[in-house]
Amino acid sequence: MCGIFVSALHSDANDSVQKVFNNLSEALRRVNCHRGPDAQSSRLLSFPNAQTTLNVDFYSSELRLRGDEPVVQPHFADDNILCWNGEIFEGLEVIVISPHENDGSKLFSALCAAETSNGVRDIFSTIEGPYAFVFYHARTQLLYYARDPLGRRSLLVHTPTSNCPYFLLSSVSAGADEAYELSELSTDYIYCLDLKAWQPSFEVGASFNRCLTTLNRSPTATGDLHVFAEPAKVNTELPPDTIPQLESLETIPEHLVKTVDDLIYHLDRSVFLRVKDIPQRCKAGKKARLAVLFSGGIDSTVITYLAHGHIPLDEPIDLLNVAFENPRKIRIQTEGNVGGVSKRALKNRAQNQDLKQTPKKTSYLVPDRVTGMTEVEELRRLCPGRTWNFVEVNVPYEECQSARPIVESLMHPGRTVMDLSLALALYFASRGIGQIRKDADSEPEPYTSEARVLLNGLGSDELLGGYGRHRTVYNTGGWEGVIKEVLKLITCPWKSRKLIVNSKSFSKKSIAYRLEI
Repeated sequence: MCGIFVSALHSDANDSVQKVFNNLSEALRRVNCHRGPDAQSSRLLSFPNAQTTLNVDFYSSELRLRGDEPVVQPHFADDNILCWNGEIFEGLEVIVISPHENDGSKLFSALCAAETSNGVRDIFSTIEGPYAFVFYHARTQLLYYARDPLGRRSLLVHTPTSNCPYFLLSSVSAGADEAYELSELSTDYIYCLDLKAWQPSFEVGASFNRCLTTLNRSPTATGDLHVFAEPAKVNTELPPDTIPQLESLETIPEHLVKTVDDLIYHLDRSVFLRVKDIPQRCKAGKKARLAVLFSGGIDSTVITYLAHGHIPLDEPIDLLNVAFENPRKIRIQTEGNVGGVSKRALKNRAQNQDLKQTPKKTSYLVPDRVTGMTEVEELRRLCPGRTWNFVEVNVPYEECQSARPIVESLMHPGRTVMDLSLALALYFASRGIGQIRKDADSEPEPYTSEARVLLNGLGSDELLGGYGRHRTVYNTGGWEGVIKEVLKLITCPWKSRKLIVNSKSFSKKSIAYRLEI
């Protein structure tokens, strides 16, 4: 993950606003710095007019995953500036360049050569991958900013208000603060801001909005051009009624063989593009460059198995399995289930209890741990010769509570219980701190993953109809109902929020998060 922070304020702002703006800018620089440990830099552009000067500061931090040397961001040439947090997996001829080149630099060169706003827009319609960007185009004198159509990278925006008359774009927040009103940028458009036309006004919001326009993404074409502008999300073609319902998966029916082969091909290619040419952190010894958020579910297990085919056999792969301490479960183990027990009975039980008894050892055998342990043994059987590091990331209750304010700050403005549960798991997984065992019966040894890339099967249930609701909808509405349910799940705001909460939760660890499904 790289960090993006762009801020703009007119020079005639009063001292109070300037002080708040400076403090806020310092905090947002600091949190974005964590996202890119390899290089950090900034560029300042000024746009003077008769009344005032608009100062625009571009700050970026870089996590190197492409090219031989760290690329210092923001990219800068001939007054063009690009802040880039993304990875190009297909399109823009990136797929045929050598691993010694940087995809962000290649994208910047293409953007600088664009002559019009539509030219800038069309370049982004030819690339596939997760991204968020801010680009100042000297030729059109416009500031462009957007996220990829699926919303796989976060970009928060604060638009000017009467109390907070500055403009902010940031990959991550510094927590809840009255000094800004952050919201996640919509993926529907590419936004264009005319910086020279933006003048201070008593109607701060209206003045800003007059300078802001949107570009619709290029329509999806049948050929190679613009093929990634707005990817088709669901195949709405209904299967014929004559296809019989399967009773078993022991044998794949003839009419499904090609479909199954196509799915495996595309999924395998997706994994390949995300695991090839991962740089090492250090040259000393064979360390795992790749980790997988591994629950032992079918999604993480399949992705791990496919990655095995594209990573050298003598290189380990880290399987990160997160388990949280459950105080309620421990209390039941110690005291028994006290539901419905009177206070007097509880008091008598406490008096009779031996207070010197040895406290019960915390058990982290949660369902995901059990399935993870089972499936890693299956991988060892199917993939001999590979070292599989099953990393038990055990999170004590107190440690989880201590980290909660940090995680809530990172995930802001997300605030639901679902947001928090996702973010906590990924926050601790991305640290990679845990323990491994040489075999199932051996004592654990401390271990810290040094992987540069973390794979996750996020979204498989939504895309492949893995929830119980899909079976219910099929029983009541047939395949047409299933298609509508799948479309609803992968296009609803919750799905996008699920993606961006996950991407922001890695801000405290120099690791790239790659979504495979």
